Amino acid sequence: MKVYKQALLLVLAFAFSISYGMAQCAMCRVTVENNVSNGDTTVGAGLNMGILYLFSAPYVLLAVIGFFWYKHAKKRKKVVTGNKSF
Repeated sequence: MKVYKQALLLVLAFAFSISYGMAQCAMCRVTVENNVSNGDTTVGAGLNMGILYLFSAPYVLLAVIGFFWYKHAKKRKKVVTGNKSF
């Protein structure tokens, strides 16, 4: 159980620190540089957030599936072993 708590804390720390990252592909970077040279800086911030959103969505989905799988396995184990208190 301690390992799960540590893994959860690590995932949460990663998720909250991801907003500070600057993720841009080469084509996106050229577009942003052209816009910045023309005086428009709003495109870069929106583009970064969009890329980070697309990057994090599969990991969040896997975490949710893993959580429900864990809860189901825990409940199934409890049913198989019975409700014995030690």
